[in-house]
Amino acid sequence: MEDKLVIKKKALKGEDGYKTFSIRIKDETVKKLDALVSDTNRSRNELINLLLDYAIKNCEVD
Repeated sequence: MEDKLVIKKKALKGEDGYKTFSIRIKDETVKKLDALVSDTNRSRNELINLLLDYAIKNCEVD
């Protein structure tokens, strides 16, 4: 019996638990974010996710 090569389907883009979208932010905010990127050696994406997670967990709707 021959060994078979099993090829699994690759997940389609966007099916990794993340979604991609664009936002508009102020230049001043970008500068502050880039300073954090530089200080922490993390990517913008990683920092934005950390900051959003924190904000969502710690916000209150009035």
